[in-house]
Amino acid sequence: MPNRLAHETSPYLLQHADNPVDWWPWTPEAFEEARRREVPVLLSVGYSSCHWCHVMAHESFEDEQTAAYLNEHFVAVKVDREERPDVDAVYMEAVQAATGQGGWPMTVFLTGDAEPFYFGTYFPPEPRHGMASFRQVLEGVAAAWKDRRTEVAEVAQRIARDLSERSFTHGGDGAPGEEQLAQALLNLTRDYDERHGGFGGAPKFPPSMVLEFLLRHHARTGADGALQMVAETCEAMARGGIYDQLGGGFARYAVDREWVVPHFEKMLYDNALLCRVYAHLWRATGSDLARRIALETADFMVRELRTPEGGFASALDADSDDGTGHTVEGAFYAWTPEQLRAALGDEDAGRAADLFGVTAEGTFEEGASVLQLPGAEADPELRRRLLAARAERPRPERDDKVVAAWNGLAIAALAEVGAYFDRPDLIERATEAADLLVRLHLDPHARLRRTSRDGRVGANAGVLEDYADVAEGFLALAGVTGEGVWLEFSGFLLDIVLDQFRGENGTLYDTAHDAERLIRRPQDPTDNATPSGWTAAAGALLSYAAHTGSTAHRTAAEDALGVVKALAPKAPRFIGWGLAVAEAHLDGPREVAVVGASADPLTDELHRTALLGHAPGAVVARGEPGGDEFPLLKDRPLVAGEAAAYVCRGFVCRMPVTTSEELERELRP
Repeated sequence: MPNRLAHETSPYLLQHADNPVDWWPWTPEAFEEARRREVPVLLSVGYSSCHWCHVMAHESFEDEQTAAYLNEHFVAVKVDREERPDVDAVYMEAVQAATGQGGWPMTVFLTGDAEPFYFGTYFPPEPRHGMASFRQVLEGVAAAWKDRRTEVAEVAQRIARDLSERSFTHGGDGAPGEEQLAQALLNLTRDYDERHGGFGGAPKFPPSMVLEFLLRHHARTGADGALQMVAETCEAMARGGIYDQLGGGFARYAVDREWVVPHFEKMLYDNALLCRVYAHLWRATGSDLARRIALETADFMVRELRTPEGGFASALDADSDDGTGHTVEGAFYAWTPEQLRAALGDEDAGRAADLFGVTAEGTFEEGASVLQLPGAEADPELRRRLLAARAERPRPERDDKVVAAWNGLAIAALAEVGAYFDRPDLIERATEAADLLVRLHLDPHARLRRTSRDGRVGANAGVLEDYADVAEGFLALAGVTGEGVWLEFSGFLLDIVLDQFRGENGTLYDTAHDAERLIRRPQDPTDNATPSGWTAAAGALLSYAAHTGSTAHRTAAEDALGVVKALAPKAPRFIGWGLAVAEAHLDGPREVAVVGASADPLTDELHRTALLGHAPGAVVARGEPGGDEFPLLKDRPLVAGEAAAYVCRGFVCRMPVTTSEELERELRP
């Protein structure tokens, strides 16, 4: 019989709806039940495309005996970290503080007051490699709860107190200057993997936000080394196994430092961020490879992640059926020489093996290889035939919930790629996703809900990254389409940021003032898989201020950038988007107003030149003379009856220009 998760919208929670574990969602009633029964809470946090979450579910949560013991001695609460990033952040901080590491599935034992006292991640069904089994952990915690309740309560209270006292005080110190950005660049250079691209060793994650900083730093200063790190890293990733050489799109990370074997899940946020990076690399260099990857990644998002409602699904699983009824990681993507021969015949299979690095020994498991592209560009016909053969395989499952923040990132990427490469269909897809967010996720008071699924909005309130990333997407869409309504909507969202998410001295919190109270109010300024809410808000506030001249929004952005000033010299790999925003702040950012008749080819030419300008974080407004959709268009007449572009920077405006060549010069460092 289904448990309480059967009525949830999260695909991850629904995957556990038929478990024999009597799961509860994260609700006050679950903790009331724990207090009534005088038992601890088992909190299990994961997400639908998490490989080890599936493994632990199959080994333990689907096991009748384990479930019976769990139900008798605990109240079990299951959380989708993508729906409740606040809950995940609070308890992950506790796990990392207690164990020195974290990850998913996250397993935490709590009192009935939600205070944590014992921590872990994945636990095997039998003792293994020095790890206790899950059953042993359950029995140990249950015994401690029964025999040493007072001691457990004291530990839980101390941990909760320590967590609640943590906060960041790096607001109000002003934005970073040349010194901090130069030190950040130096430290990144020291961490750079000159042989394989990227930063650090294995596992290696796509450093999309750091790459954005390096591109902007090069644009502002001309530093060739910064551009070289971007170009080499992007080429290594594009030719490696982390990139799907047949269908486009990037996996979450590579398990090795050479980008060969990925952890195969594909996340919307990674692909949105990387799509934008490759487009910006093309803008800076004209690289054909960067152009191809940007377009293929955009097409992947539209083809495989777009939902019937017009939004974008969260992820594709790493695992799929290998054709024998067994669920195996990477089964959809890896190839053996025999599989190539079956798809292509002997001669073409040999060519494909050489082209994509498929060997008899394999680069992955059981003699299979992950496709790479180490040499020449791929043969389109071979790719087409292999893609058709792969389409016959069982596909990975899709987590089709729509997350507001990640859709904001996708909107920005698709809008820009569509504009750069004359793909109006991509701009339409971005607009449709934006329409969905306004129609479904945004209430009449401009408060966001974080998720929706199948056209049904979820109950969870938006967090700071939702407001910031959606505002960022709307601002990019406004610049590309010339539709001022998207600037207005971004303003509504950013006003909520100013009202509900700010603390003292310009600090920012991840949850609103009126959000559910947890044992600690989450507050993390570091950029990890995505821009933090803090740095994303700083960027959106800065862009909105450039569009509108709002001193309040600019001051809030500068205050928020204080944390970048503190962290940039020490940990630049984990504040990449903050550094990119700081580059825009140092450059102005520049404000470009393009005025001309909508049907005039010169207006189109100037608008395109403005969008392709390299000035970090420049904002672009386009409209008819006398139009009032954008504040930047006010009092901007035609010049001698012709379309014109006006460039301003730091409260100083240059003379208007009427040719793309003149505009290009105005947008240079």
